Amino acid sequence: MSIQIPRGTQDILPGDSEKWHYVERVAAEICSNFQYKEIRTPIFESSELFMRGVGDTTDIVQKEMYLFEDRGGRNLALRPEGTASIVRSYVENKMHGLANQPVKLYYTGPMFRYERPQAGRYRQFVQFGAEALGSEDPSIDAEVLSLAMSIYQKLGLKKLKLVINSLGDLESRTAHREALVNHFKPRIGEFCSDCQNRLEKNPLRILDCKKDRDHELMSTAPSIIDFLNEESKSYFEKVQQYLTSMGVEYVVDPTLVRGLDYYNHTAFEIMSNAEGFGAITTLCGGGRYNGLVKMMGGPETPGIGFAFSVERLLAALDAEGIELPIDQSIDCYLASLGDTAKDYTVKLLNDLRKEGISAEMDYLNRKIKAQFKSADRLKAKYVAVLGEDELSQNVVNLKDMSSGEQQEISLESFVEHLKQKCQ
Repeated sequence: MSIQIPRGTQDILPGDSEKWHYVERVAAEICSNFQYKEIRTPIFESSELFMRGVGDTTDIVQKEMYLFEDRGGRNLALRPEGTASIVRSYVENKMHGLANQPVKLYYTGPMFRYERPQAGRYRQFVQFGAEALGSEDPSIDAEVLSLAMSIYQKLGLKKLKLVINSLGDLESRTAHREALVNHFKPRIGEFCSDCQNRLEKNPLRILDCKKDRDHELMSTAPSIIDFLNEESKSYFEKVQQYLTSMGVEYVVDPTLVRGLDYYNHTAFEIMSNAEGFGAITTLCGGGRYNGLVKMMGGPETPGIGFAFSVERLLAALDAEGIELPIDQSIDCYLASLGDTAKDYTVKLLNDLRKEGISAEMDYLNRKIKAQFKSADRLKAKYVAVLGEDELSQNVVNLKDMSSGEQQEISLESFVEHLKQKCQ
């Protein structure tokens, strides 16, 4: 019986993996320009980290986490998202004491959620994210939003929509929470069991329910915007002012709710308006989480960040018909004729690679015609032919595959000659 890949996972094969490298490289370069540094955290952590950090009322904790007990009896979880791990590391490594503040970090890696697989959504998926910890200035909110948009725009996406909202400070959220409970409580029996459980624990998350989103009470639910105190209003207005000055286009949506418990003040999503992208249009989500560091045992520290699925980013690129500028050609293919020439080709190939030249040779003892076909498939810029005659004359026959021009190069100068051509 053959063993197949687990449901909700995928193999990223050559031809596609280059797209991943390109996307991740572009994202990392932009983060570097914004002075965000890379951090790498474990793939599994204490399950308590996510229960406390993500929130025990969220679908992630209640339904989607991959939980296991190790041989030492410790309760662990495959990480379902990145922010909780980053904050844990921030606290554990005392990054709040670093001279340069705020601490600006980015990460990429696999995350795991047990949910129904859909197009572009997997149980193991790769998430790219960025976090800024240590500043409660609204300008850092605008910077983080601009950073996220810059990554998508640099990759060529045009049909984007940035949606923002304010969840307010604790005072604003408390007043809004009470209004939501009063609004939904008389008819909560008409909602799904999840919403009924959320009513007292976290009524804001009722607004994020997929099952009951068309219920009439959803459209008439109290808006958080109406409950923002002066401080929260001023903060949100300042974020919008900075976005406008940066030329970042956005839409305010008072119904926008993030699915994790730790968000406050600024919340946002980036969506794709590309035709054929699918019913779920969200590409990226994030927001401010000023109480999370303290909840994790650290000092009172403000923070804001975002994360996006690389799979969904690639799907958005496909939906807009964007071809990434990936060069899959090689510099040189070494074609050999005869055993003695092949023996020398092995050394010559290694010499080329040491000089940073991408090169390949035949390993199947094929005839010269088949070797040239292989060079074509690999999109070789040059083909170097080495046979018994060339060896006896101490030369290599080099063919430029774009022009068809051929020339003989001495073996002693061949590597340096090709190196200059490929620069």
